[in-house]
Amino acid sequence: MKRKKKNVKEKIYMRTLMLPAAVIYIIIFIVPTFSSFFFSFTRWTLKDWEWIGIDNFITFFREPSLVIGIRNTLFYGFVTCGLKVVIALLLAIVLTQGWKIEGYLRTLVFFPAIISTMAVGLIFKSFMHPTNGIINQALALFGIGKIYWLTDKSTAMLSVALVDVWQGLGTATLMYIAGIKAIDHTYVEAAEIDGANAFQRFQYITLPLIRPVMNSVLILSLTGGLRNFELVWAMTKGGPGFTTDLLTTVIYKQYANGLYGLSTAGNVILFLLVSVIAFPVYSNITRKEEVY
Repeated sequence: MKRKKKNVKEKIYMRTLMLPAAVIYIIIFIVPTFSSFFFSFTRWTLKDWEWIGIDNFITFFREPSLVIGIRNTLFYGFVTCGLKVVIALLLAIVLTQGWKIEGYLRTLVFFPAIISTMAVGLIFKSFMHPTNGIINQALALFGIGKIYWLTDKSTAMLSVALVDVWQGLGTATLMYIAGIKAIDHTYVEAAEIDGANAFQRFQYITLPLIRPVMNSVLILSLTGGLRNFELVWAMTKGGPGFTTDLLTTVIYKQYANGLYGLSTAGNVILFLLVSVIAFPVYSNITRKEEVY
């Protein structure tokens, strides 16, 4: 009986300790989330609101300029994620070969990650200027003509995506390096004794053992790409036309125009889009790791 009372007291004590965190979580996450879902079905201002049902969502999916944001978001998210996962892995392999200048090279690779995203966007907007940009001036030395990086509809989205990849490579590379460094060197030595070449050691030792790190890079890069705003806004503001508009920039433009209900519906769509894509990927990764 005494033991049972003690267990009850311990449970009450633990729940009391959890209460402040639970209250903060409810205020910061639960309440705003449910409020967003509610107001997405209204036409609201700072003073009042009117229930209009699913009209905001119907408008959102009927307007080509709004729907293109969904398509661009998917393209941007998957392209930037794929490039970061692959290129960062290759850089990490190169930067773990025991070179004397590895420390300097790692600092060089990580440097873009510590720069403000808005600053990166403004810098590359200047670099990619068709006439005065340093990139086109460098290409001109090799006889390559002007490239309208951010003003041509065929190159604008890819140009922004490549800048995003450049900035995000540092963090992903360091994560890979930490994973590679954590591998027990006896595995590599045993493979070398068995006659495995460099590619075989990578395929059968390095790659399987850094899979958890790769999964983390995948999830972070994918969700980051789907939610990107600052870089696109700094470089193109969604232009030319609606070519580089993402869901985030579309939402911002609707807010700026006073269409609060429509923009809130866009936020809900973005939340659902990220959830539908990211959660299954995360669940699948977690399930595979449990099997291993």
